[in-house]
Amino acid sequence: MISVKFIENAGTTAIADWLEEQLCQSLNSSTGMIKINVPGGSTPFPIMEDLVSRDLDWTRIAIFPGDDRIVSENHKASNTGKIRAIFEPRGAVITPLTPDMVVPEWALSWLGMGADGHIASLFPNTNPEIDDRKKVRCLTPEPLPENAPFDRITLTIPALLNSSQILFTLGGSTEKLEVFSEALKTKNKLPVFCIGDVVRHRLYPFRGVIVDVDPEFDNTEEWYAAIPEDIRPERVIAQHGTPKRVDADAMPQS
Repeated sequence: MISVKFIENAGTTAIADWLEEQLCQSLNSSTGMIKINVPGGSTPFPIMEDLVSRDLDWTRIAIFPGDDRIVSENHKASNTGKIRAIFEPRGAVITPLTPDMVVPEWALSWLGMGADGHIASLFPNTNPEIDDRKKVRCLTPEPLPENAPFDRITLTIPALLNSSQILFTLGGSTEKLEVFSEALKTKNKLPVFCIGDVVRHRLYPFRGVIVDVDPEFDNTEEWYAAIPEDIRPERVIAQHGTPKRVDADAMPQS
């Protein structure tokens, strides 16, 4: 069963702390290798760079990308190449995705989300299915993203969900927050909603871990105004005059 926790507006270090704790638990409960999948994008890599410094038995951790651009590993657009550069020097086993690979059960499935609601490379136009018979798919997003105009290889929704833990990290932008909030409220076809059918939250149909990360955006007036008013956390004025959230009241509990 997937454990439940909701973390609101956590920073890079706090997320790395949580990941370290989960990986420690998985390593301690097993004598063999544990497998995790991780996302690409601008939000996860700073977290990975923090995480890799932690005192873990990296030789027992196999890391897979949740998706990748179909390019060589030495290409700047390769998720696998970036993941290998971060973790392989510490002894982790880095495994690229291949179309016919045997996809394991994950100790952790770490997901991000694009502004259009896509997770991994499951873009809205690719018609991702929660009961997809394939675990890995090669596909072409339409239209191709301007910043990464490449064919993709990706884990499918059933493959991503076959995990003891699920972690979402969201970049903190207003646009992503609006897409994410709307996906929770409506039965749309965004890939993130397919994941949302399984993960559960006290206020919304979520199970898993939702994390909003952006140290510059976090706790600014733009961040505060972007939160839907009906779930907007309260604020108090600290002695030095800086507005802060009331975490004990605002953080939804599982």
